Formats: sequence, C-alpha cells, structure tokens
Amino acid sequence: MDPLYVVNNFGQFNHLILRALRDLGIPSEMISNETAPEQVVNRSRGLILGGGPTLERAGLCSRYIELDLPVLGICLGMQIIALARQGLVQRGRLGGYGMVDVTVLDHNEILAGYPPRLKVWASHADEVHSAPVGFEVLAQSDICPIEAIASPKEHLYGVQWHPEVSHTENGRLIFENFNHLCQN
Repeated sequence: MDPLYVVNNFGQFNHLILRALRDLGIPSEMISNETAPEQVVNRSRGLILGGGPTLERAGLCSRYIELDLPVLGICLGMQIIALARQGLVQRGRLGGYGMVDVTVLDHNEILAGYPPRLKVWASHADEVHSAPVGFEVLAQSDICPIEAIASPKEHLYGVQWHPEVSHTENGRLIFENFNHLCQN
C-alpha cells in the first residue's frame, strides 16, 4: 500500500503528524515541500499539508493540490488549500497558540465520529476568512468562523487546529478518517 505523505512546511508539530500516523499503523513518510509534484503523484495515496510559520515558505504545496490526490491541510495547510481555490486568508484577531472550543457544523466524512463540540489546540495568527466557492464550512469557534473546510468532490479537507498534539481531543480520529478516505 502506498503511504500517506506528510508535507513538511517547517511547523513545529510536523513530526508529531508522522508519529500519530505511524502509531495508528498507517504507512506514512515525511517529504519536503520542495519535492517535485511528479515524484509525489504516483507514490502516495494522499497528502497531509503540515503547519508552518508563513505562506512564503509553503514551497510547492499549491501544486500538490492539483494532483488529484486526497489532501488534508492542517493550520497553514488549510490556508494553502483555501488560497489555491481563491479563498481569503487574513491575520487572526487573537493569534498565538491556545485551547479553543470548536463547534462542529457538519459531520462530513473528515469529522465523522466527533461530538458536536470539542476542545482543540490551535494557532490563529492567520485564518481562512472566506472559504473558497464550493467548499463547506464544517466547524467554527467563537474566535474564528472557519475552523474546518471541505470540498468532498475534490477530496480536499482542512482544519485550523492541530489534531496531532495531545491537547486536542481525539485528534487521531481525523487521521483515521483521512486514511479511510484515501482507501476509497
């Protein structure tokens, strides 16, 4: 079975994404965000765009979205997806990392199995302020109206929070759901 690729966007938690996948028994590898798209497309069954400090260091990530592979964006990864599909990303009101209470609006396949509310660990230095056309807003919080998005037809999913850290309630469920989506 081809692995899931975790795209390293220089975020401090990218190694934890890889660790979470491996702990779940999901074949996975970390790749640089400068890896040529042609080296990605036939060697992976899905991509996880990890977090990172700035969009300026996102490398080739916007090109990976065009590969017709399922993509899960985490924090900066979600912002990359939104921008690639003409959404709007702006500075957040609060910034920094911290605990956030998220309300699930739609238990889409990526959020299947979650309760209506959950506590997550997130950074809101930058946020998606306008979801791209054709994307569903799946979750929101009091500080951010767009905490999760999806375009199921394109198999593109994004969450503002970090499911890979222990502070996020049942974060591994997102990885299990994404793995299932990549097998269909």
